[in-house]
This record gives sequence, C-alpha cells and structure tokens, in this order.
Amino acid sequence: MTAMTPRRRRSRLAAATALAAAGALLLTACGDDDGDSGAKDAPAGSEAPLYDELPEEIQKAGKIKVGSDIAYAPIEFMNENNEVDGIDPDIAEALGEQLGVEFEFINGTFDGLILGMNSGRYDIIMSAMTDTKERQEGISEDAEGGADFVNYFKAGSAILVAKGNPEGVQGLEDLCGLTVASQRGTANEALVESQNASCDEPIEMLVNDTDDESITQLQSGRAAVVVTDFPVALYNALTARDGELFEVVGEQIDAAPYGIAVPKDNPELRDALQKAVQAVIDNGDYAEVLQEWNAETGAIETATVNAGE
Repeated sequence: MTAMTPRRRRSRLAAATALAAAGALLLTACGDDDGDSGAKDAPAGSEAPLYDELPEEIQKAGKIKVGSDIAYAPIEFMNENNEVDGIDPDIAEALGEQLGVEFEFINGTFDGLILGMNSGRYDIIMSAMTDTKERQEGISEDAEGGADFVNYFKAGSAILVAKGNPEGVQGLEDLCGLTVASQRGTANEALVESQNASCDEPIEMLVNDTDDESITQLQSGRAAVVVTDFPVALYNALTARDGELFEVVGEQIDAAPYGIAVPKDNPELRDALQKAVQAVIDNGDYAEVLQEWNAETGAIETATVNAGE
C-alpha cells in the first residue's frame, strides 16, 4: 500500500496557505538569523488556528496518517492523474488548514482499517465509515479494539441496478432470489444479510473486497443489484458512460453518520479533529466541498462524537 497526499483545490485560500498548496505542510525547523544554534523558528503549521490542540507526537510528525479504502468514488478514489481525490480528501485538506498538518492518505482494505489503526499503521481512518455502536465497542468483525468517531457526514445505503431496471427492483424486499453484490465489512453487506434472513428464496450474495468489484459485476451482468452507499450509487448512476449504464431505485436506506475513526486511547486527537470539523462547517469550506461533489444531502451542522447507534 502506498501513501498518497490529496491535491489542493480551493484557489480562494489566503496567501498564508499557499505554502501548503505547494506541498509544504510537512513541518520543518530552520535556524535563526542570529546564528544561535539553540533556537529554532516555529514551524509554519504552528500558526494554524487549532495546531496547539494536537497531540505533541502529531505536531512533531507534521502529518496525520489516514487509513482509507481508496476505491469508493466519489468519497475517495484515484483520479486520472493518479492522485487521491473525492469528498474525504477534500474535507481532510480543509481540516489540515485548521490544524496545520498534512493529511496523508494510505490505501488499505476496508475491513482491516480499524485493526490497522489500532496497531499503529494509521493515526485515523477516513473511509466513508459508518459510525456504529458495534464499531465503537469493537464487537463487529471489522473493528477489533474499537474506535471513537468524529462525525462529519451522513449517508445511507442505496440500491443500484442496470439502466432500465430489468428485474423491476423497487426496494429491499425485491432482492430475494437475485444476485446482489456488496463490499465486505460494510453496513451494506449487513443490510443484504439482514434482508436475506427474511427471504423465502435466498439472495445469492457476492461479497467483494472493494466496491469497484461490485460495480464491475453489475456492469458485466454477474450481479443484478449492488447495495452501496447512497452517494456512491448516485455518482455511478450519473457518471458511468454519461449516465447510460446504471440507475438508483427506491429511497435512501437507514441514513447514519460517517465518522473519522480515532483510537480510543487518543482523546486529544479526537477532540482536535472534532474542533476542526466544526471550524470548517462554520467557515464554509465544508459546504463548498459538498457542493463541488453534489453531496449536499449528507451535510451536518454540528460535529459530534460517537453519535452512531
């Protein structure tokens, strides 16, 4: 897995953040002009509004390592320039301006992200991860050790089908007897499993490591349905071959908060992130990101912690 740094997007940023646009958010120290080798200039990041809220180890590192499954457009994905792109990287960029450090995205498999974070591979997770009590408490299969969640978005599941809806699917009850793809370790997989338990004719479940695999199975006809997050379903319906391949049917299902996952033993980092999320909501950067990605329906007004049920 390789580390990736999000590209800069907002041209309206003040000159004080221009260095960050050139990739200079990594903190460095320089000698004073008077030649005193015992004194160092303050790193540029320390001038950010919430820099002092960060744990000392993050300040020293000059970056926050972000675990993410970077195959989930438009939330996070690799664009045509091989850059990490999407809603989460753009929100992370805005958070970095408040905190004075770089957010470095590191690709990983979704159902291994919390374990990776709790073993020290990542500092946090931003990966369209639904905040649930099971993940908070570490009792779900993908959440060994548990996590705290700083809530920053809200989305539910959606049903994506081939254009024209050849199977006539209108809701979850119509999935019985069909082949349905979803991503391993997600709330969408759990939703299909729950529906399957009530079917007379069972669902053939295709559970994939990435959402891209599920979309490919739908396009090839291997799957009749993909259950995925609403923003992802809508994005694919609108963009795949200019909207000719897929459509979303029914309403958004069980909308719940996305959370930035943070180790339970790092409340200082959790609280700094909560303040940063609230700051970008208040200053308008958050709304700008969501508008750019046509994701305003997922907006929240208050950054909460562990609001998932």
